[in-house]
Amino acid sequence: MANLKEIRNRIASVSSTMQITSAMKMVSAAKLKKAQDAITAMRPYSDKLTELLQSLSASLDGDSGSKFSDNREVNKVLIVAITSNRGLAGAFNSNILKQCTTLIEETYAGKQVDFITIGKKANDFLSKKSTILSNHSDLYEDLTFDNTAIIAEDLMERFTSGEYDRIDVVYNKFKNAATQIVMTEQFLPIVPIEDEEGSSGDYIFEPSKGEIVEQLIPKSLKTQLYKGIRDSFASEHGARMTAMHKATDNATELRDQLKLTYNKARQAAITNEILEIVGGAEALNN
Repeated sequence: MANLKEIRNRIASVSSTMQITSAMKMVSAAKLKKAQDAITAMRPYSDKLTELLQSLSASLDGDSGSKFSDNREVNKVLIVAITSNRGLAGAFNSNILKQCTTLIEETYAGKQVDFITIGKKANDFLSKKSTILSNHSDLYEDLTFDNTAIIAEDLMERFTSGEYDRIDVVYNKFKNAATQIVMTEQFLPIVPIEDEEGSSGDYIFEPSKGEIVEQLIPKSLKTQLYKGIRDSFASEHGARMTAMHKATDNATELRDQLKLTYNKARQAAITNEILEIVGGAEALNN
């Protein structure tokens, strides 16, 4: 059994760790509320805009189809991997990195796969596996639509110029504080959806449908990327809050066990001292 000083040191260490994890949990909880409100507010708009453009793209003729819907043979793939800059968030980052590894080794095996990373964790890991075109870890310092739009414009340029045949975005979709869903979304080319019977006939387009699509698609893609990053940002704080909550509970349990061990060791030491005193007294009487 460890001596009393060692146990006291361990209790102090665990208590200090518990205070840190508890503080991190509260910080993440405060940030989560703001991030959750932001993604909840923009998700319906983003989803409806994407649905509308996919429906319009499906009804366009081949010659007038958008350059963003150009389906080519996939030989060169660009993946946008979105993680956090920091750890201590459970499996939040590792799930994204596993999915990126699967895309490299299985889904796009034999093809050229390059990355644009958002988050230091993705950049550090994927730089050892593939080519990183750019890293935008500083985006979280000022996460705005305008700053995200710059990245989206770069992606659109790389696709329309023919540099890449397909662009995917891999991120964690926020469901709740305890659940994040790993998503792999096709960013480009746009995937048209089959038009329901006569649905396009309910609208009059001015100017032409093609011109509307060409103007709205860049905005829709910027919004789609911004939504993905916002989803990931909210998921990060939810995952970290959950992880720190579990860490605090584990530290509390360990501290209680150490205190019990300490009390048992202290009681044993006191009992031994009493026995020594009684034994000494008996020896003197004899």
